[in-house]
Amino acid sequence: MAACGGYGPGYASPGEAFTSTSKEKIVYLPCIIPSKDRPDYLATVDVDPDSPTYSTVISRLHFPYIGDEIHHTGWNACSSCHNDSSRSRSRLIVPGLGSDRIYIVNVKTDPLNPKLDKVIEPWEMHAFGVSTPHTTHCLADGNVMISTLGDGPQKNGKGSFILLDGETFKPKGTWPATDADVAPYGYDFWYQPYHNVMISTEWGHPRCFFKGLDLAEVENGSYGTHLNVYDWKEKKLIQKIDLGKEGVMPLEIRFLHDPKATEGFVGSALFAKMFRFFKTEEGGWAAEKVIDIPNKEVEGWILPEMPGVMTDIIISMDDKYLYFSNWLHGDIRQYDITDTRNPKLTGQVFFGGSVQAGGPVTVTKDQELSVQPGVRYAKRKRIEGAPQMLQLSLDGKRLYVTTSLFSHWDKQFYPEMCKNGSMMFIVDVDTKNGGLQLNNDFLVDFGAEPDGPVLAHEIRYPGGDCTSDIYVAGMESKM
Repeated sequence: MAACGGYGPGYASPGEAFTSTSKEKIVYLPCIIPSKDRPDYLATVDVDPDSPTYSTVISRLHFPYIGDEIHHTGWNACSSCHNDSSRSRSRLIVPGLGSDRIYIVNVKTDPLNPKLDKVIEPWEMHAFGVSTPHTTHCLADGNVMISTLGDGPQKNGKGSFILLDGETFKPKGTWPATDADVAPYGYDFWYQPYHNVMISTEWGHPRCFFKGLDLAEVENGSYGTHLNVYDWKEKKLIQKIDLGKEGVMPLEIRFLHDPKATEGFVGSALFAKMFRFFKTEEGGWAAEKVIDIPNKEVEGWILPEMPGVMTDIIISMDDKYLYFSNWLHGDIRQYDITDTRNPKLTGQVFFGGSVQAGGPVTVTKDQELSVQPGVRYAKRKRIEGAPQMLQLSLDGKRLYVTTSLFSHWDKQFYPEMCKNGSMMFIVDVDTKNGGLQLNNDFLVDFGAEPDGPVLAHEIRYPGGDCTSDIYVAGMESKM
């Protein structure tokens, strides 16, 4: 997590990360209180199979306020500054979607027991006309950049970015060059300096998604459908790619890890469509649908057809496999993306979900399965919710999974999970031939937490992982 081998944080290249012998021993997860009657907290989980506390929560950092809805996290420094030995991956940045607060957590002094270092208060965000902070990425220049989804306390959609000073963590201002370079909606983003590009995605109006999913608001345009393409150096919005109605809610975006790559993938959540985005011969950017998960015709649900709801995606560090979760259907899929235009399904595993056999929903027509997936148990406890957040080991062999999406939507679609707590799993990965298998030796049951059930969300490794770090081309020659 600190400077490694005399260098800065992380690795010089994705290839170096993939072939390293480093193996994650602990992970950090935000834990959300669905009732909002006590503070959220950051859990540290032991994932070292040789440890006596393997598969347990070993520490908890409780934050001082209630209602934060902590969600995604990121680092103050990562592989983008690997050539700077003065930089250290010492602080975990923890934004609160619900409160507009940002916590700066010290994970360097004692990685097993993180401590709160600084709090950025909501008014500091609102002073710059932004709110609802989401994705954090560290930048090569030392700053930290966080996507923001709202315009302030009113929680209208506004896709901007706040910059934090990498030393003091004081907000410095917003990133877009002008107001005209701010998108209507925001969510995730990924930058690629070699091609002078950053691409962001869109969720919707925070005032809408905090109430739960209302399809009438999807129809009236309260959720986004665009990829927003920026000139990285000039901070200018230069292109908008409309994915159309079937591409509504393009959420998680991933360039290939190769820092010279001109393509990547974005998952459009609601109707479970995977788009490949790419640089055209003319120098612009475009997108094409490459995976289409069909709806299931059902009885006993709120609609006659149930979409997959593709909520998280991840790419292996060697750019060979793409993974994603279908949060309503209850499965994780693995695709070989050697041919990025024609992904090949190589692995699939079901656990939880809304179409389990014997449940309230009956599938009447399924283009993919002949029978409904069975109920699954982990260490004798029924799995509630469904696969959602994903994190992959650097060597690609262990896929970590949690089951909570967002507490307001969890309550709507998986109320029993909100009552009983979410879970964390490991899925073992066949990296040679493809294939996924639930690991029966690992389970963290967040329903058994000391103060009551919680909803655990995104997973972070102290040494960097497959979604936290962005690589800079030619870093090896700079060492």
